[in-house]
Amino acid sequence: MNVAAILRLKGRAVTTAAPSATLLEIAAKLTAKRIGSVVIVGPGGEVAGIISERDIIRSLAANGPDCLPKLAGEVMTREVITCQETDTLDELMAMMTARRFRHMPVVTDGALVGIISIGDVVKHHVAEVEMEATAMRDY
Repeated sequence: MNVAAILRLKGRAVTTAAPSATLLEIAAKLTAKRIGSVVIVGPGGEVAGIISERDIIRSLAANGPDCLPKLAGEVMTREVITCQETDTLDELMAMMTARRFRHMPVVTDGALVGIISIGDVVKHHVAEVEMEATAMRDY
């Protein structure tokens, strides 16, 4: 299974924000949508960064509640690892595990087209393994 197949099943919606959004605004989006990260996009819609719950917690731990008015552009991870729709689950799992992150934007021709979480990868990997096991038992 590849990224395109996962996006067909889960959809392509991505929660985004501008670099000028505050950490408080990002936290509100995360809470309202019950998600773990927000992709920060530039004026042309390109991926400029990503902010996760972990990033906000780290900022709170380092600076206290005074960090909440900070801009996303100041706190976001700037070097975002992205994937393409042709990437496989095994490739994503290896990359996310090795680099220790949980959310990966999907980019096609420079445009943001979706996002994949480690939960998506594990869910679909388990389904693949179960399907293979069933096929082997039926054989």
